[in-house]
Amino acid sequence: MYYTYVLQSQKDGKFYIGFTKELKLRFERHNKGLVDSTKKRAPFNLIYYEACLSREDATRREKYLKTYHGRMFLKKRLKSYLTG
Repeated sequence: MYYTYVLQSQKDGKFYIGFTKELKLRFERHNKGLVDSTKKRAPFNLIYYEACLSREDATRREKYLKTYHGRMFLKKRLKSYLTG
């Protein structure tokens, strides 16, 4: 199982979208500052994830969520979370 996930920085409120095979471990690494692309923005909240059957599905979903339409999907999907 692979996971596509969305993190929100507690520092600046911005999102990070990624994929992994080990969601819990990857989330811990982000929060400990062990991931170069996010270490200056830690700590994070895990606000969304999807399970995928293959790596290809997870990377395809990650790429989609990073597009304009993917971000609109997330905004709609997370509307109640993002507005409080």
